[in-house]
Parts: sequence; C-alpha cells; structure tokens
Amino acid sequence: MNLNILCLYPNIMDLYGDNGNIEIIKYRALKRGIEVNIDAYTINDEDPDFYNYDLVFLGGGSDKEQKVVAKDIIKFKKQIERSINIGIFYLLICGGFQLFGKYYKDSENNIIEGLNIFNYYTESSTNKKERCIGNIVIKSQIENNNLEILGFENHGGQTYNVDTPLGEVLYGNGNTFKNKFEGLKKENVIGTYLHGPLLSKNPELADYIIKYCLERKYNKKITLKKLDDEFEIKAKKEMLDKLLTTSKS
Repeated sequence: MNLNILCLYPNIMDLYGDNGNIEIIKYRALKRGIEVNIDAYTINDEDPDFYNYDLVFLGGGSDKEQKVVAKDIIKFKKQIERSINIGIFYLLICGGFQLFGKYYKDSENNIIEGLNIFNYYTESSTNKKERCIGNIVIKSQIENNNLEILGFENHGGQTYNVDTPLGEVLYGNGNTFKNKFEGLKKENVIGTYLHGPLLSKNPELADYIIKYCLERKYNKKITLKKLDDEFEIKAKKEMLDKLLTTSKS
C-alpha cells in the first residue's frame, strides 16, 4: 500500500511549522509499512495533477503570503473542487483554511478573494484584544467517537458562516473570538486554526486521515496497526487536564 501526498506552497505557507503535519503522516504510515510519496507545488512549478493524490495539504501564512498564494491557486479552482467532490482528502491549516472560503478581508479592508469552495468568509478584527491566541481544546466526533483535539491558535481573522465545524470549543476561542465552535469538517476535508503542528499533538487524528485515504484508494476496510503512542498520550493528557481544569475554575 502507498499514499501520495501533495503539499501546496510549502515554502510560503508554513506558519508555525505547519508542514510538520505531513512529517507526522509520513512517520506513522512508514511505521506500518505504508509507502509515502510527497510532492510539493509552489509558484512557477509545473502544474500538479490533483487527481493523482490521496491527500492535499495547505498550511498557514501571513496576510502578505496569502495574497501571493491567492493569485496563483485560483487557476486550480476547478481541479480542487472536483478532487474534493471525488473524495480526495484535504487538510487546511489557518491561512489555507481561510483561502478555501469566499474571501478574507484584512485589517486595512483589503479583500483577498478565496476559492469559494465553501460558504464561510473571514474578516480581520479591528480590535486587537479580540485576537484569538493561545492553547485551544475542541471536542470533535471522528468516526462516531468523541475526540478531544489539542492545539495552538493565533489568528486575527474571524471566520463566519461555517456550517459544519470541526468541533466544539472546550478551551480557547475558535473560528471567532470566544466562539463555541472551531474549524470546518466534511468527510474528506478538515480546515482548522490549530497549529502545533496539529497532528503531532493528536495522533488519533493523523490515523483517521491515513485510514480514510487508504480505504478510499483501495476500496476496502482498513485496520491500522497499533503504534506505541504512550508518550504522546501521556503528554496530551497532562496538557488537557491542565487546560480543562483551568476552564472550569
């Protein structure tokens, strides 16, 4: 078995080490004997064929970087939309998440047009006190199981009109300042503000993505070999206990 992964603009959209998410996917796949091929696309490269991939990843960037990427990625809108519709998995972090919506309005009221794949939109808050920054915990349902997802958020953009959020906020902000919900989740799309990188703190989520991609590709039920996550589980539990106890006090 193998996985083919496409990283979009990894030299531009890598805020807070977001590309580390793909290293986690690769590590956990290789530990199970699953081959991994990772291709990168950035501006001036040969156009990728999105349909050849099982997972497409886009990380975060500042307003300046988003403007640059927005002008280039728009040429792939039809391919991206169709690849989502046929089930290819997309993982979108922060700025990447924003670019798949209608638009992003920055702090100077400049509009960065999004791909308009989804109906949400993002506007930068003019109140610096409303910046969403710090540790965050959300409760999400993954394969009918409740999963507490841990991460770090740092965004001035406030994202509105998300119809299917990734999860309920237990600690932190979310899509907007003091929001009850965070991110976007479809069967084969996760968009989120959680950095960290996200998957290093949440190996269960990494395995969900790997399993989904393999089951779609090979059209059969996949049971992943269990890995030794004792250290990761203990570290995550300690952080969750600390944050969730604080939120209740």
